[in-house]
Order: sequence, then C-alpha cells, then structure tokens
Amino acid sequence: MNDDTHSERYAELAAVGPYGVRPGHALITLVEPHPGHEYAYNRWYEDDHYYAGAMAMPWMYAGRRWVATRELQLLRYPADSAVARPVTTGCYLSTYWITEGRYDEHMKWTVAINRRLDRDGRVHHHRTHVFTAFQDHETTVYRDGAAGPRDVHALDHPYRGLVLEVIDAERAGERAGLLDWLRTRHLPRRLAGSPAAMVTVFRPTPLPGDRMTYVRQVEGVDTRLTLLWFLERDPGECWAEHFTGLDEQVAASGLGRVELVAPFLPTVPGTDTYVGELRD
Repeated sequence: MNDDTHSERYAELAAVGPYGVRPGHALITLVEPHPGHEYAYNRWYEDDHYYAGAMAMPWMYAGRRWVATRELQLLRYPADSAVARPVTTGCYLSTYWITEGRYDEHMKWTVAINRRLDRDGRVHHHRTHVFTAFQDHETTVYRDGAAGPRDVHALDHPYRGLVLEVIDAERAGERAGLLDWLRTRHLPRRLAGSPAAMVTVFRPTPLPGDRMTYVRQVEGVDTRLTLLWFLERDPGECWAEHFTGLDEQVAASGLGRVELVAPFLPTVPGTDTYVGELRD
C-alpha cells in the first residue's frame, strides 16, 4: 500500500461514525511506581507515554494526570480495600475521555500501539497497575445544575483536586439500583455546599484478551461503579468535612460497599513536583 492510499483511509474513517464530544468512555488507571523508580517513572510517563501511549491515539481527546502524596495516601479508606492492597498503593492516577461510540476503534489502536511501544523499548516496566480499566459513562451529577463546566471540560478545567471512589453493588444484577440511588439521592445531597463541582460515574468494561500481559483483567465488571469527584479545593483541606463517611452512607443504603476513597492533586506537567513526597 503506497503512502497516498494509506492517507486516504484516514479521510474515509473520519467521514463515518460517531464524532460527538460527550465522554462516552474513559480510561482510568491507578499505578504504583516501584520503590526507587519514582522519578524515572514520572519522566517516562510525562515525556513519552502520556502522548505516545494515550493522547496521540484516535478518539482519546482529553486527559489529565493526578498524584497522591504520602499525606494524601494516608487519608484513604477503607483499610481492607478490594482495589488497593494495601490501601495506600497507587501514587499516580491518569484519567482520559474517549468519544462516545468509538470504544472498539480506540481499543484496536491502543492494543497495537502498546505492543509496538513495548517492542521498541518505550515501556517502563518498574511499575504495577493497581486499578486499570476502560469504562463506559453512566451519568454525571452537578452541584450547580446548568452553571459551570460540563463533564466534557472536566479534564481541561483547572480543578485543584480529584477523589476516586470505587463502589461494588452487593450482587450482580443490583448495580442499576445502586446507580439510581447515587444519581437521584446520595450524590445530590453530598454535592450540595461541597467543594466538588461534579461527579462522573462510570462502569468498567473487560479488557481485550490480547491486552498487554502486565495489565491484569478488570474485576467487578458486573457489580462495580467508578466515581470521579472534581474538586475546586485541595482535597487535604476539605477531607474531614466533606469526604469522610462515604462508606458508611453506602453501607447504610444496603445497596453496595465502598472499596476505595482516595484523594489526588493534579500533577504539574513537565516537572517532578510532588515526586519527593510519595514515600515516608
């Protein structure tokens, strides 16, 4: 195939299929760099992988990295998390939006490009994937109604923090009831008067069988919901007042169990800010 023919295929692909801006899907990945490799991991991810392994891909149109200092790691709960073992594991969180209806096309590209990057020695192996999943968008709940940024803006707006919350329904088949309770009752009450402007809610999808071997298969695809709380304040400053007790309220509903509540700060791209604060 000559170069002209190859280029024409891009014109054909762009002319068909969904091309809206709604974040129909997301990649949410919590990673722990191995001790002693924190600086090398941060530079590899920011200088290369964030772009070559994510933002340069078709239909992945917004992204942001987040970091948990040791001080923030110690605020996490529950201690017996089914997601992070121990619960402090996972210094870095990356979040990406994918155009609604383009999940299958994106996955074909991401599997192929990550194989190529690994073959070319451009994958940093001194890290552990704690919680990595592609996810489908379920709902977004806003504190201020129609005012303020929408979920499509969330990864570009200069939010000062993010809280990752993972909840499992009690049994398969009961996630819809949990989602309805979150959307109509729990989240509107918790958002009112809080520093969180919105909460996006996703459900995980299984990773393809030809995924990279260092990424484990997604758990809880029939029961789990992933919540991202976007904050207008530093999470450490408002944690005690606004983000304790989320697990108790979910448990009291009888609809599910909170598996992780974890605060993060946005990274400062191109710098090693916070890298020296990841360990004791």
